[in-house]
Amino acid sequence: MSEVLTAPLVVEFPFTRSLGPVQSAFLTGLRERAVLGVTAGEGRVVVPPTEYDPVTAEEIRDLVEVGSAGTVTTWAWNPSPRRGQPLATPFAWVLVRLDGADTALLHALDAPGPDAVRTGMRVRIRWAAQRTGAITDIACFEPDDSPGGEGEPGPHGTAQPAPHDGEFTDPVTGITAPARLDYTYAPGRAQSRYLRALADHKTIGERCPSCRKVYVPPRGACPTCGVATDTQVEVGPRGTVTTFCIVNIKAKNLDIEVPYVYAHIALDGADLALHARIGGIPYDRVRMGLRVEPVWTEDGRFPDHYRPTGEPDADYDSYKELI
Repeated sequence: MSEVLTAPLVVEFPFTRSLGPVQSAFLTGLRERAVLGVTAGEGRVVVPPTEYDPVTAEEIRDLVEVGSAGTVTTWAWNPSPRRGQPLATPFAWVLVRLDGADTALLHALDAPGPDAVRTGMRVRIRWAAQRTGAITDIACFEPDDSPGGEGEPGPHGTAQPAPHDGEFTDPVTGITAPARLDYTYAPGRAQSRYLRALADHKTIGERCPSCRKVYVPPRGACPTCGVATDTQVEVGPRGTVTTFCIVNIKAKNLDIEVPYVYAHIALDGADLALHARIGGIPYDRVRMGLRVEPVWTEDGRFPDHYRPTGEPDADYDSYKELI
C-alpha cells in the first residue's frame, strides 16, 4: 500500500447570473439562429458583443447582425474531449472571425482530424436542434463546403454587418452555467496518517518541536515556526465548540435537513480547531464552550457529526486563543 493516499474529487456548483441588454440580445439571437455583435470605436464590430469598448472602455449599445460563416484565425487540436465539452469525438478548438466581424469567436470545429484544419479555412455554424438562448445553441462549427465558401474574405468578411434593434419576443434575461472541477487530491504523508487513524476512530495531530503546539489536522510542518513536524500525538476524542454558524441553505446532494450547525471544535490536547457538524441538539441551543464528542456511523471512515457530552460548558479562557 502506498504511504500517501489519493482520491478523485469533484467540485461542482451552478453559477447563476443576470444579463444586461447586450448579452441578453446576443443569447436570445442565438436561440433565433442570429449572431449579433456591437459596433465599437472606429467602426469595429465586436463578436461576441461586450457592453464596453475593449479599447476605449466607453459604453457601446449599437447592435449589428453578422454572418453565420467565417474564417478560422487560429486553432488547436483536442484529441481527448472531456465531460461537458461541445463534442464527444476529437475536435479542434478554433477562433472564428465571422463575416462582418472584426474579432474572433471561440468554439469547436467538427473535423475528421488535425490534417483537415488550417488557419484561413472557411467554416460555418452548425446550429443545435434544440436552442434555449445559450452559447451551446451553436452546436459547433463545420467546414463550409458551399459555393464561394473558400477564399479569403474582405475587411468585414464576405458580408456587411446589418443594424439590429436587439428586440426579440421572450428575451433571455439570465443564465445558469454549471461549474465543475475534477481533480485527484493527494493529502501528503502527514494527512494520510491522519486519515488512516480516523478510519480506526482515532484522531492524531503532530507536535511542533519548537513551539510544542499540536496541529490537527497535521500539515507536516508548523505554520507558525515553519519547521517539520514528525511526532504524532493522539488528541480528543472530546472537544469544545469555539465558534459556529447556522446553515439555512440546503446544499445539492447533501442529505441533511436545514437548519443545521457547523462549528469549529478544539479537540482536547490540540492547538488548532477543526470544523465539523453539530448534531443531537437543537440548532438554537448550540453555543460557544459546548463540550462535544464524535459520533461514528457504521463503517464510517470519519466522524459523521459531533454531539454534546453532557459536561459543563468549558470556560472561555480555556479556548479563547483558538477562536
